[in-house]
Amino acid sequence: MNASPSQMSSVDEKPVELQRGLSTWSALGLNVIGMVGVGPFVTLPLIVAAMGGPQAMLGWVLGAALSLCDGMVWSELGTTYPEAGGSYAYLKHLYGERKLGRVFSFLYAWQILFSSPLSIASGCIGFSQYITFFFPNAVKPLVAAKLLGVPIVVSGQTMIAMGACALALTLLYRSILAIDKIVRWLGVAVVLTLVFIIFAGFTHFDPKIAFDFPAGAFHLDSAFFMGLGAGLLVAAYDYGGYYSVCFMGAEVREPRKTIPRAVLGSVIIVGTLYLLMNISVLGVLPWQEMMQETGSHARMFTMAVFMERLYGHGAASAIVVLIAIAALCSVFALLLGQSRIPFAAAQDGNFPSWFGAIHRKLRIPHHSLLTLGTMTMVCCVFRLQEVITALVVIRILFQFLLQGLAVLLPQHRRERKERGYRMPLYPLPALLAMAGFLFILFSRPNFTREIRTAGMILLAGLVVFGIRFVSGRKENLST
Repeated sequence: MNASPSQMSSVDEKPVELQRGLSTWSALGLNVIGMVGVGPFVTLPLIVAAMGGPQAMLGWVLGAALSLCDGMVWSELGTTYPEAGGSYAYLKHLYGERKLGRVFSFLYAWQILFSSPLSIASGCIGFSQYITFFFPNAVKPLVAAKLLGVPIVVSGQTMIAMGACALALTLLYRSILAIDKIVRWLGVAVVLTLVFIIFAGFTHFDPKIAFDFPAGAFHLDSAFFMGLGAGLLVAAYDYGGYYSVCFMGAEVREPRKTIPRAVLGSVIIVGTLYLLMNISVLGVLPWQEMMQETGSHARMFTMAVFMERLYGHGAASAIVVLIAIAALCSVFALLLGQSRIPFAAAQDGNFPSWFGAIHRKLRIPHHSLLTLGTMTMVCCVFRLQEVITALVVIRILFQFLLQGLAVLLPQHRRERKERGYRMPLYPLPALLAMAGFLFILFSRPNFTREIRTAGMILLAGLVVFGIRFVSGRKENLST
């Protein structure tokens, strides 16, 4: 890896490089905490409302299947190109480093400046939403307005969300060897939280409540598929993070073994826990309660209401604390992995060199990390529902579909025969993953509006790329 001049304090010193310090268990823990976060604890009512009943469990099952198919794509690409930035490196190599790959990789890194802060902010917002269980007055808005048609709110809850991001940044400002130890224990804490909820639910489980399907629940009409698409979009958000380790490709020990184990293992572990958790909750809380108005207690604090009904207010308070910790873990994991993407683009000369700075002592891309952290704090003013929708649609267009196509290209077909993980039944999992993502896109009621938003980001990125390309050519000609 080439170092920019900012990483050289003198001619005699060696360039500072990222350190391969992330073990298999820590990589698995990183993916697990990136996936869980606050998502499944706050989005269960969203999926139930979208699908109109306990058939929402179908969304979790299909979401796991979609993630597993796409996880095979990530495993192939991650073991073939174990570099910093993950998708940035894959698109660059497979679409041609001096051809379309240069443009696609830039556009991917460009949209990360928008989608990544949204992704991380969703964890911060979820954290603050649950913390207001103890501080209900913090929800009252101090400022409420619209920015380009998107609602923004500034309140005490917003300040809590920003504080969560600042805490995660503080924890991340250390070496990868120290982080390796942290993520291992955070992964255990998150899994135990899910297991605790599952145990509580199944020891008080009522199948009549859990499987109280409304009339026509599985009638395959347009309303069913629209609801399934909306449910899958939320599930895709909740499962997102199984690829976190891929962004850390240059910091993983034995990447050809570690990456597929972490990616596929996290999907299987978390998918199983999600399904069991949601069945257990639906067996205690009637789904009709989750269909109440948005501000209802059962809608906002589903897991707290669930625990309070079983064990009282003290247990509800305890589960709120555990969920808040899980949310912070997610923010930690997402900031860690996605800060490597602008860094990789800068090291490649496709982004300003400032993003490529490596801390000489800690050996982390600290400029990229601090930039994403600051932008995340700004994104904390958005509402959670708008954040989830915008995030998933942008990621599908700029990441999942392009990668799915990439594994079908002749260059990758040659590469996969020589090195790395090889998915079974190739290329069927990649085709199924792309079909699933396209279904989510086209089943959206506001599909055209969301495509316009993505198109504006794409157009702005092309303009910036064009300006950088022209200015770069002029500099080359002048020298």
